[in-house]
Amino acid sequence: MDRLPALFLPHGAPTFALQAGEAGVALARFAQRIKRPSAILIVSAHWETAVPTLGSAAHPATLHDFYGFPEALYKLRYDAPGAVELALKVRHLLQTQGFTVALDDHRGFDHGAWIPLRLMYPQADIPVLTLSVQPHLGPLHHYRMGQALSTLVDFGVLVAGSGNLTHNLMHYQQLHGASKPPDYVAAFQGWVWERLQASDNDALVDYRRQAPGAVPAHPTDEHLLPLHFALGAAGEEFNAERVYSGVEHNMLAMDSFAFWSIPPHQQSQPKESYHV
Repeated sequence: MDRLPALFLPHGAPTFALQAGEAGVALARFAQRIKRPSAILIVSAHWETAVPTLGSAAHPATLHDFYGFPEALYKLRYDAPGAVELALKVRHLLQTQGFTVALDDHRGFDHGAWIPLRLMYPQADIPVLTLSVQPHLGPLHHYRMGQALSTLVDFGVLVAGSGNLTHNLMHYQQLHGASKPPDYVAAFQGWVWERLQASDNDALVDYRRQAPGAVPAHPTDEHLLPLHFALGAAGEEFNAERVYSGVEHNMLAMDSFAFWSIPPHQQSQPKESYHV
């Protein structure tokens, strides 16, 4: 394929790195299907900052930012190079759209970044740039941040957001051993997929008021904000592809999506800039 999509990736529980299952196989196969990126920009739900911050280390470390898991997890590494020049370019693109941007030349790859990338590109030979989330600023902020970076695809950069379609840590603990997921999981999955197919970005940004099961699916926003970022990066019109859909641990939706931007000359009609 000539162009790269914007992606929403699940990073799951940390054990996803050891037990990839069908979700991991789907990510690996998808990576083989698309063209090789020149670099990767990934937004992780596990890096929260006051303002958009770019990880500008030349050789980022692998962060094991979790505890209580099998020892084998703490031995895993993802030694992809950093993308310092891309960090400067991304900072410029964001600043020209009015964002205040910081650089962090010590930040490594948290598990929201390295787990899905390790499954997709295990050779770790593609430069990776990480970008933080600002949960206090909400979905629209992240959508607009993605919009500001939508031209990166023209330079062969793979733009991705890493979170989970549902994420409720209290239920993660309570539902261990349950026979089936609670009803809100399927309801939320279905609603998001319907809205993605319709390119209904307004509803997706306003998901907390409109989506069934939104509050139990996301008691806090941070794990869905990477989806809003990827939507913005996809451009005004896109075709949505569901790369995988499934549920693990009885509440953790592992859905992954690719958003294929439609070039302006192929769009059905001109669209105005996004407003809420």
